[in-house]
Amino acid sequence: MPNPKEIDERAALVGRNVPPKPGLGPEADLPPEYWQALLNDPRAESGSGPSGGALRLSQIPQHILRVRCRRCARVVEIQKVDAARLYGREALWKDVGRRLLDNTCTQRTGRHEEDGCWPAFE
Repeated sequence: MPNPKEIDERAALVGRNVPPKPGLGPEADLPPEYWQALLNDPRAESGSGPSGGALRLSQIPQHILRVRCRRCARVVEIQKVDAARLYGREALWKDVGRRLLDNTCTQRTGRHEEDGCWPAFE
């Protein structure tokens, strides 16, 4: 077991071998590795087509449409034929899902910026 003096000497040597790397300032650009990691993320939107929320009801292949609130964890489901009957075949799923959540929202604070649900389209 090393004595306290040896422990202090070893601790002092640990930081010497690592070159200091400055952090990013508020005005600094993010490194290209950061942006590449974002683009490589499988959750990133692919360039081949619109995301699920940007599709029209007539373009969605699923029969059951589901929208989830990120804020209160509620899930609202509707059949595609019912959504098309109520909102029209050419309505955007993003708009329909937001209206479905907002019609039954329980998060009302009175402030416009804080009211409403945060939709996640599934």
